[in-house]
Amino acid sequence: MPLVIQQYIVIKNWSAESRIQYLVYTIQWLVTPLTSLSTLSSFPVIGAPNLLHQPSSMAATRLMVSTTNIGTSSSLLFKAAAAAPFFKPRHLSLHFNNTTKLVTKKRGFACSALYRPDFQIKEEGQPETLDYRVFFVDNSGKKISPWHDIPLHVGDGAFNFIVEIPKESSAKMEVATDEVYTPIKQDTKKGKLRYYPYNINWNYGLLPQTWEDPSHANPDVDGAFGDNDPGNFESPLKEKYFIYVSHCLLCDNLYNVVDVVEIGESRGNVGQLMKVKPLGCLAMIDEGELDWKIVAISLDDPKASLVNDIDDVEKHFPGTLTAIRDWFRDYKIPDGKPANNFGLGNKAANKDYALKVITETNESWANLVKRSKPAGELSLV
Repeated sequence: MPLVIQQYIVIKNWSAESRIQYLVYTIQWLVTPLTSLSTLSSFPVIGAPNLLHQPSSMAATRLMVSTTNIGTSSSLLFKAAAAAPFFKPRHLSLHFNNTTKLVTKKRGFACSALYRPDFQIKEEGQPETLDYRVFFVDNSGKKISPWHDIPLHVGDGAFNFIVEIPKESSAKMEVATDEVYTPIKQDTKKGKLRYYPYNINWNYGLLPQTWEDPSHANPDVDGAFGDNDPGNFESPLKEKYFIYVSHCLLCDNLYNVVDVVEIGESRGNVGQLMKVKPLGCLAMIDEGELDWKIVAISLDDPKASLVNDIDDVEKHFPGTLTAIRDWFRDYKIPDGKPANNFGLGNKAANKDYALKVITETNESWANLVKRSKPAGELSLV
């Protein structure tokens, strides 16, 4: 008998403490034997009504189990379900039927890119403070978004790359995708500025007009949600569901632009725009979340003409690919976290694959700004 999962569960305004409590309910449910996988009447949120009325000031969380008839393709469908993390809408309602309504607050946005990226950098606040921001302004002095208003393509197979973290530095700078005009700021955790445990050895930043859609499951990167073994459960359904729920409840940063590791010899500056050509990519899996790293080189680098694909990197920059992979694998270990993993056989994919990733994430960004995808807390201005 095929499994039919017919409920959308939207849980409004939960604190981190309530997330943990719900996860405990989920674990208790997981270790209870299932006599029939076609029944989810004991779904833990239904048995925990005291958790459904939290103050509206708490952070919103969404859990979703798709309405699907699962037959011979059940494993693929569960991978897709497991790869669909939560988002944080402005307004949510809770329903337990087939007509779930999800209402989000509309926000204005601008998605037309500058034809020529003529802009200046405007700093506000002091570096290495919580208030520090690097804004982008056009020639008229109007603020623009480096994420939305800087074009991705520059022609002839080259792309715009925005430096967030200059090489040989450790302050974790990033585009604030949840702030108006998405300025660059230093990331924080528990109110404190974040630093890498050691310097990053390459220019690091983003490709504008890209977005890694958290509901998109990449079939080439198997088990992006299954690398951390959750334990021995008596059904594949329960194991996949546990991974999915724990990721939804405990992860906070699920909206990523595409990252670039630029391997040229020059050190960039925060907010600097470089024209780069992609050479390959790494499929990093960070706590179950797929996080692409595009390996690229500035067109102004003296060796740019010598490297055109991933195999050229080892020839002209020996050891660099291994160093990049090892750096991103290990940088969380000093904080007591496990090493990151990599898909695609733990190897860097070639240029064609990197171009495919860029194309797909550019299309996802376009759907986002057209509101074909829920934006949640993301700024589209």
